[in-house]
Amino acid sequence: MSFLFNRPRQPSSAEKIAAAEMEVDMMTDMFARLAKSCNAKCIDKDFRESELNKAESVCLDRCVAKFFDVNVKVSEKMQNDAQSAGRSPAAGGGGLFGM
Repeated sequence: MSFLFNRPRQPSSAEKIAAAEMEVDMMTDMFARLAKSCNAKCIDKDFRESELNKAESVCLDRCVAKFFDVNVKVSEKMQNDAQSAGRSPAAGGGGLFGM
């Protein structure tokens, strides 16, 4: 009867599990890209110390902050483009981690 009142269909358990697995995959991919990018920019290739020095620590902090800022801006842009095209943002991913 829900089709009579134009109510959205509830996702099944399999769909919820698939969505959760996709989200974990996206988070894992994002973390790998973040680690690779910031490591290449901030960590010296010849390790002289066992701990991060002050410059490396500050660089990593800024790199991670910029990475997330850009991720948020790109996600917002994608959501706005999807809305202006007449699609719902949920259908195209979006959000902080759904690229």
